[in-house]
Amino acid sequence: MSALKNAAIGVRNTNFSRCLLSALQKVSQHGSAPYSSGGGTAVEKEYALEMACSNIRYGAGVTREVGMDCENFGARKVMVVTDKRLSKMKPVQTVLQALDEQKIGYQLYDDVRVEPTDESFKECIDFAKEGNFDLFLAVGGGSVIDTAKAANLYSTKPEAELLDFVNAPIGKGMPVEHKLKPLIAVPTTAGTGSETTGTTVFDYLPMKAKTGIANRALRPDLGIVDPDHLITAPERVTCYTGIDVLHAIESYTAKPYTERTPRPANPKLRPSYQGCNPISDIWSLFALNLTSKYIKRATFNADDYEARSAMHLASTYAGIGFGNAGCHLCHGMSYPISGNVGTYMAEGYEQDLPLIPHGLSVVVSAPAVFEFTAPACPERHLEAAKALGADVSGVRNEDAGRLLSDVLRKLMSELKVPNGLRALGYKPDCVPTMVAGAMPQHRLIKLSPREVHEDQMAELFENSMTIY
Repeated sequence: MSALKNAAIGVRNTNFSRCLLSALQKVSQHGSAPYSSGGGTAVEKEYALEMACSNIRYGAGVTREVGMDCENFGARKVMVVTDKRLSKMKPVQTVLQALDEQKIGYQLYDDVRVEPTDESFKECIDFAKEGNFDLFLAVGGGSVIDTAKAANLYSTKPEAELLDFVNAPIGKGMPVEHKLKPLIAVPTTAGTGSETTGTTVFDYLPMKAKTGIANRALRPDLGIVDPDHLITAPERVTCYTGIDVLHAIESYTAKPYTERTPRPANPKLRPSYQGCNPISDIWSLFALNLTSKYIKRATFNADDYEARSAMHLASTYAGIGFGNAGCHLCHGMSYPISGNVGTYMAEGYEQDLPLIPHGLSVVVSAPAVFEFTAPACPERHLEAAKALGADVSGVRNEDAGRLLSDVLRKLMSELKVPNGLRALGYKPDCVPTMVAGAMPQHRLIKLSPREVHEDQMAELFENSMTIY
């Protein structure tokens, strides 16, 4: 432990080193205590964190190796998962060529829906069950990768109902105890970080809100991060996927893992969303630094290879951070925002149906959320603002929320993000419906550093009607 303390003291960022030392001290206090095999109770706080993420391979043109990867996994029949637009483009064609070169058999499934639903999940799951594949290969953004995760999960447990593994209280929240097939993810957008995580999210149509499944078993075995795939992404797609990297703020300001209850009765029951922790913190802060430096360049200059490559890495870094720490209120609120979409049609998305992209649905509440949560951990909110380029010298703790929110408003304005929920078609009388969709998202809102009740949630939605 002394070596770790010395390393923490050597970190230049004093706020971060204090947080790290605090976490290490808590680990030290619990380290000699025997594990309670009889299980935890509501009063027993967590004392351990578990770091998990996919293997990641990064490099321009590295997708050409994917046929050899499938061969190395022993695959003979691969399900390639993508969407209609991408199926005609270079990323998918490169993958199929790589499979042909290795004489790997495959079937192409290109009916993934952007912002998938329970219905689109079931269609892909049925295709996977019928095909009896021995490897899944996802080529696309978060929607594609999440759909492939669901197809893998349920085709390898064909008797399971969709809600069996969905997070409680919306679903049964059953643990994943069966063996899944290998999954390779080739992300073609920069923002969701789905290539690193065991999380899959979808619109649950009966509820008109998103929900999801979070389990380490779902994470891809390999994420192939190839910046060549970002060159053709439209401006708004680049923007709305890129701002999703700001979920790193939620990870960094989430409730500390040592404050989470109850302590699991078995290590396999430890959730993937654990709360802020000294490992995720590093990934989250670095992702914010990269985003601050490159997101505007990447959005408005399609030929800026350096900026788009950097955002691809920022997405992966943030994914590793939030895949273990989790997110909180912005994501919990985003689920009914996207699920109750009326007529809003996002520019740049080849979609015939109304659509609020995930990143946009998340960021639209961010200024209101971080003003609300800042009193719980002002130093962390200041550190997040600093990572996004703000001068925090001399800023009082009581002003941390306002500063971070102002930094976000400025960035959102420069990125031409729509001006709040009104611009997305919502009115104040929609707030009760939105609150009803957000409050059951326990996996997320219970990680908020500040407890939120229905009246406070309503106020957050009201304060997000306009941003600027």
